[in-house]
Amino acid sequence: MLGIIIFLLPFTVLYTLFTIWPVLQGFYVSLHKWGLMGKIKFVGLDNYIRFFKDKFFWQSLGNTTTFVLISVPMLVILALVLALLANRTSRLKRFYRASFYLPNVLSVSVISFITIYMASPYMGFINELLHTLNIVPANVEPQWLSNASLTWVTISVTTVWWTVGFSMLLYISALQDIPDQLYEAAKIDGASKARQLFKITLPLLAPTTYLVLLLQIIASYKVFGQIFLITRGGPGTLTRPLIQYIYETAFTKNDMGYASAMSYALFLILVILSLIQIQLQNRGNKE
Repeated sequence: MLGIIIFLLPFTVLYTLFTIWPVLQGFYVSLHKWGLMGKIKFVGLDNYIRFFKDKFFWQSLGNTTTFVLISVPMLVILALVLALLANRTSRLKRFYRASFYLPNVLSVSVISFITIYMASPYMGFINELLHTLNIVPANVEPQWLSNASLTWVTISVTTVWWTVGFSMLLYISALQDIPDQLYEAAKIDGASKARQLFKITLPLLAPTTYLVLLLQIIASYKVFGQIFLITRGGPGTLTRPLIQYIYETAFTKNDMGYASAMSYALFLILVILSLIQIQLQNRGNKE
């Protein structure tokens, strides 16, 4: 017993110091009017009541939800497709896996710079390609970074390209756990490749799909870096995510208490979404 305690003690101390204590301290801050210089006065739940009337909070939450609805389905489907391609028997299997995963090792600043360079009007690669292929007339320059609708497409595609590699690896790992005997038996029974996909592969990948979906919803609701670097939340505040609004409230408006309260609101949203998804997954497993 003593050995177990000694083994767990370093992790417990570090986890308490760097995870549990900041969470408790953040909640304490959210109950106060708190600036960068420290506590000013106790306000109770006023900060939590305040964001119900804050139109910028709801706009930012709506922007974040828009990003989630666009990027998450795109990422899950693409990760599955790439995993199926990279798992096929081929001499280029390792090359495919490395190529698909490679963007994941880049930093957010690098992928943001690449996006700005490629999506810029007049001199960007995307518009030049569209003009060359005669998809867009030469006198038309799509504003990928200033038109609200196009900006969401740009940010979502960038994020999916950047992060899809991790989800792809999860799917590849799950694909390798499917016994080959199932496919051999299906082939003997005359099942086509498409039928094998829909009757064997996809049902057995369902737990991994739930996991990927849960991880990506959580990650997408915490989006900040690429949007901040690519558009600064613009045009105007039409693409400003909730994390950016929390950041600006804390460090630009010097209102740490209100920013902390909004952080816990986001935390509660993520907890509720996670519980709903886990419940749906358990129900699906029972069926």
